[in-house]
Amino acid sequence: MDGLLILEVGRRIKQNRIEKRLTLQELADKSGVSKGLVSQIENGRSIPSLPVMFSIIQSLEVEVSEFFKGLNLLEPTILIQRKEDYIPFEKEDAQGFNYQRVIMRNLPASTVDFVLLELSPHCFREEVTTDAYEYIYIISGQTDYLINGQVFPLKEGDSVFFDGRLSHVPKNNAESPCKMLVIYFFTQH
Repeated sequence: MDGLLILEVGRRIKQNRIEKRLTLQELADKSGVSKGLVSQIENGRSIPSLPVMFSIIQSLEVEVSEFFKGLNLLEPTILIQRKEDYIPFEKEDAQGFNYQRVIMRNLPASTVDFVLLELSPHCFREEVTTDAYEYIYIISGQTDYLINGQVFPLKEGDSVFFDGRLSHVPKNNAESPCKMLVIYFFTQH
């Protein structure tokens, strides 16, 4: 299974489990697997066998076709994450540490480049491609991000993750600058 597919399957299992108000243990018991395995699958750390995956999906009382609806990784992946959809989680038992998962994806071994980019008002350039996956987080302002012929309006707190081999460019039509964090994931060949 592809890393992105593993993560998306795990995310969907967790989302359905939470919507059904089931604990990890309750889902594990209904599915006939261990609590640890369910946790590993939800977090993309384990690849479920088909019988285990279907047992979990059935235990969630979700139609298999509905569970996999819209899951198509044959097309290049573009993931838009809105600020209001970030998922809070606890990493350790410490007061005042409020984590929010913006996006999590497994990628092959890669070099990572962190960049701050500020777009001046009304700036635009020709579309480009890069030999990297790109993660963009809008720190302040807003921009229209053109990716593979589609326009994605992004505002402060939104993010996008995509394959940089797709033609892309940010366009700032606003009267104020747009500041963003850009993370490039260059894969090792």
